Amino acid sequence: MATDDLRSERLKKLELMQQAGIDPYPAESDRTHDNVAFLASFQDLLDAKQVVTLGGRIMSLRDQGGLVFVDLFDGTGRTQVLIKKDEVGDQAFDQFLEFVSISDFIEVSGTAFVTKRGMNSLLASSWRMLSKSIRQVPDEWFGLKDEDERYRKRYLDMLLNPEVSELIKKRSVFWNAIRSFMLERGFVEVETPILETKTGGAEARPFITRHNSLDIEVYLRISHELWHKKLIIGGLPKVFEIGRVFRNEGMSYEHAQDYTHFEFYEAYKDAREGIPMLIELYRKIAQDTFGTLQFTMGEYAVDLGEEWKRLDYNELMQDKYGFDPREVSQSPNEGRNLIKKHFDPAYDGEITETGRAVDFLWKQIRKTIGGPAILTGMPVYLEPLAKKSKDDSRVVDRFQILLGGSEVGKAFNELNDPVDQHARFENQQALRDAGDEEAQMADFEYVEAMEYGMPPTFGFGVSERLFSFLAGKSIRETQLFPLMKPK
Repeated sequence: MATDDLRSERLKKLELMQQAGIDPYPAESDRTHDNVAFLASFQDLLDAKQVVTLGGRIMSLRDQGGLVFVDLFDGTGRTQVLIKKDEVGDQAFDQFLEFVSISDFIEVSGTAFVTKRGMNSLLASSWRMLSKSIRQVPDEWFGLKDEDERYRKRYLDMLLNPEVSELIKKRSVFWNAIRSFMLERGFVEVETPILETKTGGAEARPFITRHNSLDIEVYLRISHELWHKKLIIGGLPKVFEIGRVFRNEGMSYEHAQDYTHFEFYEAYKDAREGIPMLIELYRKIAQDTFGTLQFTMGEYAVDLGEEWKRLDYNELMQDKYGFDPREVSQSPNEGRNLIKKHFDPAYDGEITETGRAVDFLWKQIRKTIGGPAILTGMPVYLEPLAKKSKDDSRVVDRFQILLGGSEVGKAFNELNDPVDQHARFENQQALRDAGDEEAQMADFEYVEAMEYGMPPTFGFGVSERLFSFLAGKSIRETQLFPLMKPK
């Protein structure tokens, strides 16, 4: 039957129920057990002949004359329910056949019963409508095959694909593993503004909106970083946040434009001392969420339990391309020249600035590194907010976690020199003025805060990309409701 015809038929059933004085959408439920609890205590309930009440959605029903088999799903599991005419009575049985459809939510009272085939079931003594469905959930066998439709109607995807619900549960475990890890170590969880008058903490194009009451243009945050550093300046030595950030950039297998991000900052701590804690954190996340330290990430088999390699950015770049990224020219169009020389002689793309070109070339190397590994040696011009290394002023104290050919977490010794920070912001602003929309905005109010003094600070951040990598799925697949273009 066509979808419109099915809907019309159900609307007629709804009208008939109302005419019969039956409320198709009651506010209350008398459920005594969920399906998992019912099946777990089945033998005791059977022996005691105890009356229980279950509730859930009808996923299938089979009419065999005076007997209807119902497959009832309540989100915890499934239970078979038997609706027998001689048990519920003629009127209730006839109304069930007349009013009830697959996808309806019903409530059933009865006793535990074992069928001739040995299936633990509920033998109904009465039933009641909890919510009449107007549309039918697609057949479980055929399901939703179109990826776009699956994301657009995620609620149906969850019903038809149990692994989607399991993924959502794992996502909750993932974030709570991080939260408990940080709280156990004395970090304070904070919430910082999502709407900002200036964006900072990363190089990304922001989303822009309007604040009507203040009559100003504001941005959705691209990072938690500058707010957290102000908290460090204000005397909170250990802070963390798990919250949404927004970057108006491209979408891909591992990139979304709005996603959950985790950052923490710890005063009086060198990032080098903090690396073992990060490795411990990643192992805890993996073990708590997936029950293993061994994963397949794309073409790579990754074992978080093995020793993590230490890699140097500049050594890898010199081995691959033959130039030292710490010494490249920053003159206009030098970036395009680098890409032409070392990647594609015919390149005529948008990248002209040196930093963007060096980063592009680096990513060709990164694709070949399975990890787990810690990368160091990032040139200063690529990290406006990180502290320069005391061993080489041309690089910053950045520690990048590499897994499955990608960056999945970054740690820093944070820049706490306000004069240096002021100069780097001016350089970033010059890039913005020249048309680079991803360069960081100059936030001199943040510099003013730094001028009051900021202690040495270890900072770290990782997004939900880590969860998608561990799950072996795209970031859109692991989001509950990925953003979709309206039809």
